[in-house]
Amino acid sequence: MTDEPALDAYSHVVATVAETVTPHVAALQVGPASRPTSAGSAVVFTGDGFMLTNAHVVGGATQGRASFADGTETDIDVVGADPLSDLAVVRGRGDMPPPAVLGDAASLRVGQLVVAVGNPLGLAGSVTAGVVSALGRSLPTRSGGAGRVIEDVIQTDAALNPGSSGGALADSAGRIVGINTAVAGIGLGLAVPVNDTTRRIISALLRDGRVRRAYLGLVSTPVPLPAPLAARTGQRRALRVVEVVPGSPADQAGLHPGDLVLSAGRRPVADAQSLQRLLFGDAVGVPLPVTVLRNDAMVDVIAVPAELSRA
Repeated sequence: MTDEPALDAYSHVVATVAETVTPHVAALQVGPASRPTSAGSAVVFTGDGFMLTNAHVVGGATQGRASFADGTETDIDVVGADPLSDLAVVRGRGDMPPPAVLGDAASLRVGQLVVAVGNPLGLAGSVTAGVVSALGRSLPTRSGGAGRVIEDVIQTDAALNPGSSGGALADSAGRIVGINTAVAGIGLGLAVPVNDTTRRIISALLRDGRVRRAYLGLVSTPVPLPAPLAARTGQRRALRVVEVVPGSPADQAGLHPGDLVLSAGRRPVADAQSLQRLLFGDAVGVPLPVTVLRNDAMVDVIAVPAELSRA
C-alpha cells in the first residue's frame, strides 16, 4: 500500500505527457507514394508546418506523407538533412497540428523521467516511459563508405523499436528534449538532444537545407577528472576517446582510444557539445590544436577537420 501514491503520481505524469505530446507526433512515410522507402516518426516544432525527424529516416528522399493520431494527413517535402547529427527537417503541405514545445537537454540529469512518443512498427501514437540512463554518449554510424559519429546523444531505457526513429523524447513537463534516433540493444535507446548546438543545426537546415560541418571522427564519452588533475587543469570533466574512426582527421592527427581530451582550440572540453561547437563549416581545413592526457603526460596534437561528405 505504501507504493500506491508514488505509482499514481508516476502514472499521472506519464499520462499527462502522453496527452500533451502525442498530437504533435506524426507517422512518417518517405519516398514516392506508390513505393515508400522508409518509415519513422516526426515532431511538429513550428506553427507553419515544419517537423523534426532523423536524417536516416528521410535518407535521399525528397517527399513523403505524414499522418497524425487525430487522423490528419498531409504530403510532406524534405527541407534538409544533416547526417552527422542525424537530424532532418520536413514540411507539411496541408493542415497541421500546432507545434510541440522544444525544451533544453542541457538541463537533463541521469535518472530523470522521460517519455518517448512515436510510431514503432507502424503503431501510431505509441508511448513508452523510462529514465535518462546516461548523457553525452557518442554513436558511431556509417553512410556508404564513410564513417560518422553522432555526438552527445541521450541514452534512455524507454523502449524504442523500428519506426520510433524521429519521434519525441519529452521531459515530465511535456517539453521535447530529444529526437529518438536508434535502438542500440535491449533496454537501450538513444536520442539526439535538443540543445544550443542542435538548434544551430536546425536553423541551418531551415535556411540552407544542409549544414556545412567539420568532422573529426572521435567516439567519446565524458568523464570526471581525478582530483589532482582537476586541480592542475582547473576543469572538472573531459572527454575519454573510446574509438577513432579509421582514416578520419582524428586518426591522421594521431589521437588514440584511451586519450583524455582536455582542450580543443585552446578551450576546455567538458562534454561532446563543447567539441561540437567548434566543428561547424568555418572550422573546415583550419588546424585545430588538441591537448590530451596520455599515459599521465600532456600531449599536444594538431587535427585538421575535414568537411563532412554529403554522400
